[in-house]
This record gives sequence, C-alpha cells and structure tokens, in this order.
Amino acid sequence: MNMKANPTWISVCHIDEIPMLGSRVVEHPSGNIAVFRTANDTVFALLDHCPHKGGPLSQGIVHGESVTCPLHSWNIDLKTGQARAPDQGCARRFPSKLEEGQVFLSL
Repeated sequence: MNMKANPTWISVCHIDEIPMLGSRVVEHPSGNIAVFRTANDTVFALLDHCPHKGGPLSQGIVHGESVTCPLHSWNIDLKTGQARAPDQGCARRFPSKLEEGQVFLSL
C-alpha cells in the first residue's frame, strides 16, 4: 500500500510582506529559509544557503524563476533548487503555496 503523508502547512507571512522580485527570511531550526516572490506573485522557498560557498540566497537578485547568488553569481532554479549549468549543486527546497494572499510553507 502506498501511503502518502499529508504535509503540514504553516502560514509564514502575507504576499505583500515579500518585496516583488525579492525575498523574506523565515527562521527555522535547520537553517534560515528564503521565501521568494516572482514578478507574477509565484512563491518559492529555499534554504538560505547557496550550494557553492554558502552565500545568502535571500540577498540575491530574482529574475524569472531563478535567483542569482550575491557572492559568486551562481543562478539557482527556484522550482528545483538546482544550480543552472555549468554550475552544479542544489539548495534544499521547501514546498510553498499562496492562498488568498497568505504564504504557506510545508516544513
């Protein structure tokens, strides 16, 4: 039998509390989480730690569905957490959703 665990969704902020093409940091015991907002109000959440040298992704530049790390300009895909070629590595991703203006994370 294939049983899927129901995720626990936690409200972290309102969409207006995240700058357009920016992020907001949510503190978490396993490390800070950067919650990103794209130009079309899609939200994504990644561990605030670049897979290259640990730079704060929350301070990077959001473009499309990517963020550019402020330290060494690695481009990280917000959907998957994967570094874009030629770079290799992955930032931990957290499921996120937007409902009625409220941002939720599954931790």
